[in-house]
Amino acid sequence: MLYAIVGEDHPGSLAARLAARPAHVERLKALQEEGRLILAGPFPAIDAPDPGPAGFSGSLIVADFASLEVAKAWADADPYIAAGVYAGVSVKPFKKALPA
Repeated sequence: MLYAIVGEDHPGSLAARLAARPAHVERLKALQEEGRLILAGPFPAIDAPDPGPAGFSGSLIVADFASLEVAKAWADADPYIAAGVYAGVSVKPFKKALPA
């Protein structure tokens, strides 16, 4: 089943985000190679594709996991949590409607 993982950044965590990004992206690439990643990306803190020093307010990942518990465990192991980037993370079942 698909799950939406939404991480909310601590204000001022851009430096920590940039430092932890390679490890974060490696985990996403592993999901992609397994054919389980639907989409992933950050939320710019301002209305711009490159927010510069304003940074990001969080991230969205939609991926296939065996269960909610497995999705939560995967999210809990994110390098952004260990680096103090995320203030909180929510994981919810997700039903893709479009595009078909």
